Order: sequence, then C-alpha cells, then structure tokens
Amino acid sequence: MTLSILIVDDDESVQSILADYFETVGDVARAVGTAGEGRRAAAEHSPDVVLVDLHLPDANGLRLVEALRADDPDVGIVVITGHADVATAVQAMRLGAGDLLEKPVTLEALRDAVERVAAAVRMRREIEHLRGRPVGDGTSTAVVPALEKLIALAARNADVPVLLLGESGTGKTVVARRIHELSPRGSGPFVAVNCASLAPTLFESELFGHERGAFTDARTAKRGLLEIADGGTVLLDEIADLAPAAQPKLLTVIEDATFRRVGGTTALRTDARIIAATNSPLRAAVEAGRFRADLFYRLQVLTIEIPPLRARRSEIPLLADALLPRGARLTAAARRSLVAYDWPGNVRELRNVLWRASILAEGAPIEPLHLGIAESEVVHVEDGDDGGGAPGSLAAAERRAIVSALEATGGNKRKAAERLGIARSTLMDKVRRLGLGG
Repeated sequence: MTLSILIVDDDESVQSILADYFETVGDVARAVGTAGEGRRAAAEHSPDVVLVDLHLPDANGLRLVEALRADDPDVGIVVITGHADVATAVQAMRLGAGDLLEKPVTLEALRDAVERVAAAVRMRREIEHLRGRPVGDGTSTAVVPALEKLIALAARNADVPVLLLGESGTGKTVVARRIHELSPRGSGPFVAVNCASLAPTLFESELFGHERGAFTDARTAKRGLLEIADGGTVLLDEIADLAPAAQPKLLTVIEDATFRRVGGTTALRTDARIIAATNSPLRAAVEAGRFRADLFYRLQVLTIEIPPLRARRSEIPLLADALLPRGARLTAAARRSLVAYDWPGNVRELRNVLWRASILAEGAPIEPLHLGIAESEVVHVEDGDDGGGAPGSLAAAERRAIVSALEATGGNKRKAAERLGIARSTLMDKVRRLGLGG
C-alpha cells in the first residue's frame, strides 16, 4: 500500500536520503526542515505518517508532535532522536507518537516502524467507526489483513450465503458487518440473532415473525428479521445451535427466498442475505446428526475461517495499539507480554485486558504487572523481541536514565519520577524489574 510520508529534519542530506528511499519503495515523500514548515505541510497534505527529528532549529520536536496530534488526532508519528532516554520516550508516547527510534537507524527499521504506525492508525480508525455502531457479540476489533481478499469476494457476491468459522472472540460479527458494508447491500439494514440464546419457538418468531394468535402472547402480528432486513443482511450467530425444527425452514429461505410467519399460511419473499457464524465444528454436527447436511452445504458456499489471535502474534501489537483507550501507552515489556500470551478469549479478551490495565496504570505507561497475565500463561520471548514496540536499544537507555535520576535526587524516588516524567509507582516497578534496589 502506498503511504504519504512527511519528513521533518533540519539536515538536508537526511531529508534527501529518506525521501529518495521512500520514493524508491513506492511511497510519496515530502521533506521540510523546521517545525513550522512541518506543521504547515501536514495541514496541507494530510500525510499518513510524519517522521519527526527531535532537534529542530525553531522548536523542540516534542512540541511539534503535540501540535501535529492536536491538528489531526489520527496522524501517525514516528520520532527519531540521537539521544534516546526513557523520559524522552515516555513524553513522546504521551504526546501521541506511535514509535520512537534511536539513531543510528537503518532504512529497513525505519520503514518497518512507518508501516506499523500506519497500520495502527488504519485499525484505530476502523475500530472508532465500529464502536459507534451496534455489534452483535460486543467485540470491536480490526479485520485480519490476510482475510481482506475473501471479505472483498464475499462482498462482491452479495447474494451468496457466507459461513464464518472461528473461536469465540475472534471477531466474526465484525467480519460479517464489514462484508455487509462493503457489499451493494451496505446501505440496507444489518441485523443479528444468536441461535443459541432463544428457545426454538421464540427463534422462529424472531426470524420469521408471527401472526396474531399464533401462540398465547401473540396479541398482534409481528414482522421477523427476514422482513426487517429486506435488502440487507441477517447474521445467524452460533448457527450450530439452530433447533432441528427451524433448520428445514431456513433451508427454504436460502433456496427459494420464501418463508411463512409462525401461524401464517401466506408465503412471503425476502431479499435478505444470510451470513452464518459458529465457533463449533459444523461438519462434526452434521456427522452426529444434529445439523442437516443439505443446509450445511448451502451455507458453506463461501467459507471464511478467522484464525485465533495466538496464530497471528505479529498483529497483536497493532491490535493492542488500536484497542487501547485514548491516551494510554504500552511499555516495550508490556508488548512482549501481550505477544507471548496465548489469548484463549482472543480479541475480546485482549480488549478487556487493555482497558483494565489502563485503569490500573492511572495515566502512566502500561507495564506487564498492570496486564494481570500470569507468568505461567506466557511463553519465553527473547529480550530483543518486543513485538513491534520500541527498539531494544532503549532498554539500556532506560536503565541509564533511571540510575542517573536516582543519583541526581539522592535516591528520592518521588523526585526521580518527576524528573523522568513518569508516575512514582511506575518508577518503583522499573526499579524492581531492573534490579536497582527497593
């Protein structure tokens, strides 16, 4: 994907090298030499990512980061500094930088950072969009990039049933909504019903509607979801739990686009598309006789399997950045813990862990202890593997900065924390983790 990149650096040779490199890899790059020029260029060209050198002739680069974020809350920012320390890193992240790199940095490492930040921005925009809309399983998540082609295929073939497979919490409802929104049916209604949450009679009334007097409490006629969603999409979640009595009726809907309300005799037509989802092995249910084979074959015309989060660890840092409450930040150690954990609850669990951690951190960067992930539940991750966070070279800088701050304040941890720009509790955690004494 082509990115628009703005480079803000007062060294003209650096400007030339970086602009030439990004143009070579297919991006669009612009370069300026001052903070003022950078802010004006960002407002004019709306770049995807801004590279900010901290040492600019007219302003501290951190002030530019703050201004860029104020002008455009979604812009991606990568800070580059020749003097990385923990205080600078923390302040840059608090002001809205997506990553911080310490010079010297390779062009490949810079490109990786730009792509990570740009991807996190895209995911955050999608999630902010989805948070404002009703989602059936309560999960807000970004769509797995590898599935985009299948999602686009499902969207183009807007009359074909779709079967979504995946563990609980992987985001099946979000994928279903994305298919709907990208399809010609996107302007129509999207309705979802959980097949496992309703008794068979109530489910049929919900899906097909009922006529007055169809049962004791049916005092008036009611339209079902198939009528409400005409021209749109119906998501049948947990389809494996669909009652046997309702299965042949659903098959009729798929094959003939007709149905009858409960207690009715008139055949009604629907133009609603069916998307089914399940976290159970549907083929096994067919073999066990719990699910009709003909219905299974009709539903699986186009099948999309959503992998669990543990099978796509490289995406965890991007998802975490997108799901974090606004203003919250993760330390490199916390990123390593997230990547190492197996996430049995998938994206839903990740979202809940991050929101809880942001509360416990009380405004400070989120550390592993805030995540509440037991050591026994994670695998070993090498010190250099931070899951896409800040480069490993910052660990040594962090230690030096803490030692220097403690020495400068005579061991007063409150003053040292103020000097570093972090919470005292965060400093205490770092002191214990680094073995610098209690």
